[in-house]
Amino acid sequence: MSTTAAAGPEAPGIVCAFAVSRTPPDPALLAAARGHEEGGPLRVVRAGGLCLVVQDVPAALFDEEALTERLNRPGDLERCARAHHRGVEAAAAGRGPVVPLPMATLYRGDLTAARAVTARQPVLETLLDRLCDRTEWAVKVHAAEASPEPAAETGARTAPDGGGRAYLSRVSARRRDRRGAHEKALAEAEAVDAELRRYAVAATRHRPQSERLTGRRAPQLLNIAYLVDDARRADFTEALARIAADGGRPAVRVDASGPWIPYSFARWDEDPQAGPEQEVRP
Repeated sequence: MSTTAAAGPEAPGIVCAFAVSRTPPDPALLAAARGHEEGGPLRVVRAGGLCLVVQDVPAALFDEEALTERLNRPGDLERCARAHHRGVEAAAAGRGPVVPLPMATLYRGDLTAARAVTARQPVLETLLDRLCDRTEWAVKVHAAEASPEPAAETGARTAPDGGGRAYLSRVSARRRDRRGAHEKALAEAEAVDAELRRYAVAATRHRPQSERLTGRRAPQLLNIAYLVDDARRADFTEALARIAADGGRPAVRVDASGPWIPYSFARWDEDPQAGPEQEVRP
């Protein structure tokens, strides 16, 4: 991020941008929504034929140094993420597709923000066409939790009557069993993905979350977002229900949530001339 100030006695303030749409959100819903608690009311900046939902935010909290420090604190990071999502939801407000921007997309004043959107208008128009009447569904596939292993037979390691060899053989067998179970779970996870892709326009894989984040002992195998036509939503959710009910994939557990605004498919940086996503542009 850079925080180069504009020339003149009064530099423009910092505006935080949330999302781009073709039509402005419902004024009443926009007025009732709130983004960052420290900022002003949400409002619309016009940029060519597009609308950008923004919020004036204090430079003391949103310049490069202050924001970097805040985003390194888990509590502040969560608050910023929730505020950003509220701004994107307000932009969506039932009036067509939106392109959500990355969290902490900041500009020096309305003019700079409008210029940035206008410069990328062809990319944004393509994204808006792509996302129209479509939503995102998040699916996470975990391995089924295995039963706890019995305590190690430490005495057998040094037994003179061949017990040590028997112990090593059992350890080797357990390792083979674990490898086999993991491979089976991966195959079933891939089968889940293949089935769900039949009802989706697109899918993208995110990095699986760690067990520390998921709170599960079993690993997360797949973390996938699907872009689904609203007209096929029932087909997609029925496929999810079948996967959960048929018992044909006992090695995995599938969790799904949605519909969501399609963050995973709104790539603000698809323009090859785009700059850093979190830059405060002068």
